[in-house]
Amino acid sequence: MKQLERINDFVIRFANVNGSGSASANNLLAKVIYRLGVPISPKNIFPSNIQGLPTWFEVRVSERGYLGRRGGVDFMVAVNGQTLQQDYDMVQAGGYFLFDSTRPLPDNCTRTDITIIDIPLTRLCNQEFSDARLRQLLRNIIYIGALAHLLDIGLAPVQKAITTQFASKPKLAEPNLRALEIGFNYSSENHDKSCALSVRPSDAVGDRILMDGNTAAGLGALYGGATVVGWYPITPSTSVIDTFERYAKRLRREEETGKKNYAVIQAEDELAAIGIAIGAGWNGARAFTATSGPGISLMSEFLGLAYFAEIPIVLVNVQRCGPSTGMPTRTQQADLLACAYASHGDTRNVLLFPSDPSECFEMTAGAFDLADRLQTPVIVMSDLDLGMNSHLSRPLSWDDSRSYDRGKVMSAEDLDNAEKPWGRYRDIDGDGICYRTYPGTHPDKGAYVTRGTSHNEYAAYTEESQAYERGMKRLLVKWETARALVPCPVISIKDENASIGAIYFGTTSQAAEEALELLAEQSIPINSMRILAYPFQKEVFDFIDQHEVVFVIEQNRDCQLKTLLAGECQVAPEKLDAVTHFNGLPITATIITNRIHTTLLTGRPGNKGGKQ
Repeated sequence: MKQLERINDFVIRFANVNGSGSASANNLLAKVIYRLGVPISPKNIFPSNIQGLPTWFEVRVSERGYLGRRGGVDFMVAVNGQTLQQDYDMVQAGGYFLFDSTRPLPDNCTRTDITIIDIPLTRLCNQEFSDARLRQLLRNIIYIGALAHLLDIGLAPVQKAITTQFASKPKLAEPNLRALEIGFNYSSENHDKSCALSVRPSDAVGDRILMDGNTAAGLGALYGGATVVGWYPITPSTSVIDTFERYAKRLRREEETGKKNYAVIQAEDELAAIGIAIGAGWNGARAFTATSGPGISLMSEFLGLAYFAEIPIVLVNVQRCGPSTGMPTRTQQADLLACAYASHGDTRNVLLFPSDPSECFEMTAGAFDLADRLQTPVIVMSDLDLGMNSHLSRPLSWDDSRSYDRGKVMSAEDLDNAEKPWGRYRDIDGDGICYRTYPGTHPDKGAYVTRGTSHNEYAAYTEESQAYERGMKRLLVKWETARALVPCPVISIKDENASIGAIYFGTTSQAAEEALELLAEQSIPINSMRILAYPFQKEVFDFIDQHEVVFVIEQNRDCQLKTLLAGECQVAPEKLDAVTHFNGLPITATIITNRIHTTLLTGRPGNKGGKQ
């Protein structure tokens, strides 16, 4: 048998039981590898119950910096008897299978193409520690110690990480360090030459940080000037609000009195949550909420109110698998159409598509400027993979001289000096955006009634057909203005003569970029575009026009981005070739390359500049 032999290039997967404390230990190893300068991409695959069901934690180690999920497992750490056979079968030929040999492997585990690494984790733990709860936690640290030897990491980097993690609780560090040594020593004594995978210090990480998208989005809201949150807990978006509130407690207080100058209000449901945020936005605050797919469904009516009454509101949507309850702890990009056209009637909402934590931060902060400028809902389209998993990204940065764009807001002086009577829904500048006032701006002027019913330019109720039609047409003019304000797509041209293009967005980006790089190495250059926002700009229309076929890569069943592109860009649907993935796990480069290869081999337009 030929063992897999690689340096800084492998996938390790941990099979555990939810609620056993394994995520902390597995994260510890991932962070150690990151601190050694090697790019990693960790994925926590967990069930939606509190404890007892299987959970997996997967870490891709890639010196080349590939951050998408690769697929396949080179090294399996199997600590869950429920899934042992499944985990055993998943290991690639030449790979490694570490299991708790306190109990023997089942008789049907007879593969000869993988290396078995038997370590009696439970027995070693029980011999050293007497506390039952502590045993469960420290068994995980024992296998981390074994991996520190097997992967050539050494004890010192992991010891340092544990000491840092428990710096404020040194008594907890002691048993963890002891468990680490037990695993390391057992592995070195019994499996000295068992593994040919290794981690070597590198500088490939550079200055990139490791953080999750929800933390970055919560910080983005704080830096973006948010002071009011209306929310209702829902997986996987809750930690966006947790982050905002945690940092607001430190940074959103009056210096003299120490009083809070922010409000975080947990509502009775999602509809009330967005109602709170809309009310605060109408009143002049920068307000937001965070939710996931089921919350979007409930919030749609109020999103229509904010669109039609033209009230700024920011919503962070951390997408998960639907429909209905679906798979609450699995990832998907299946809320595009629901968010783009949320509410009944003709509505269009601005969407932003971050692909890493730094963009979660920047786009969430920028969403408040967009919402104020356009006086409309702006939705940041994250997802569970981006929101709850740690990702490598550029460091977060903020220009302290940056000022907030509050858009067209009339002051008391503006109202006094206005040449013509002010009307809340009068478009003076021809960009579809009207001037608004904050409540109490002027004792006599600037007041109006905000309503979800049809209104004229002066906010007066009317059912006059012409007035309604004028208002709806003006909102389309505003949509064209939005097109020029949202972030432009990122375009990569590998071959000016290529007839094939690819479009992707959000968390498909890492796998898509890896796939396109691999295809280019096979003499199949494909031009690409990463979409950052909706409405789509001229660059999107032109990119599609310039290619005979465009692959649209997305993580949902019904080709929602393709549908949105076909409708908005007025192109023949057959020109867009869908590459979809929707099983709840992040898409891989292999899925994308296989799909594109299959399409090219079955007669779709090829590439004028290279191999068909």
